[in-house]
Amino acid sequence: MPTSRGNPDDIVRALADPERMAIAGVLARADRTADELAAELDLEPRRTMAQLGKLTSAGVVAVGSDRRTYRLDVGALRQAAEIVGPPRDAGLALGAASDDEEHVLKTFFRNGRLTEIPMKRSKRRIVLERVALEFEPGRRYDEKEVNAIVGAFFTDHASLRRYLVDEGFLDRDHGEYWRAGGRVVVD
Repeated sequence: MPTSRGNPDDIVRALADPERMAIAGVLARADRTADELAAELDLEPRRTMAQLGKLTSAGVVAVGSDRRTYRLDVGALRQAAEIVGPPRDAGLALGAASDDEEHVLKTFFRNGRLTEIPMKRSKRRIVLERVALEFEPGRRYDEKEVNAIVGAFFTDHASLRRYLVDEGFLDRDHGEYWRAGGRVVVD
């Protein structure tokens, strides 16, 4: 869902301008004032302020509490990325997955949520592996925690939880669940 910080379309439009893209690039490395940005990018201060206004309106840039310092709003960018496709955190960036996995994830996820559980087992396992990444290896979860995690992806959390267990991504005993399979992301 779009936020007050902007939506993916606004963000893409804002970054389509070379000057605004350059400003965002500098802010990706460190927070800066408008004067520092103008000097670093060899832009007129007035032009820099206009571009910062557009980036701020789109949700790409946020103003610091001192009302002088600007920073890249990474949270807004992440949220926009989730809106246009499956979440790309926990190490399963679409570019890192195989072409088949990427296609399946794009087909079955919208706005970061699962649209349906695939009937075909091979596709279902790809979707379940993505969901399983939300569970920390070695940690025990009670059923309420599992329902909250899988419920963030799909309304029928009981079916999704059951598939995770049946396909060996989660194991359970006496009301406790733990990660039993799937990829493990190593930082």
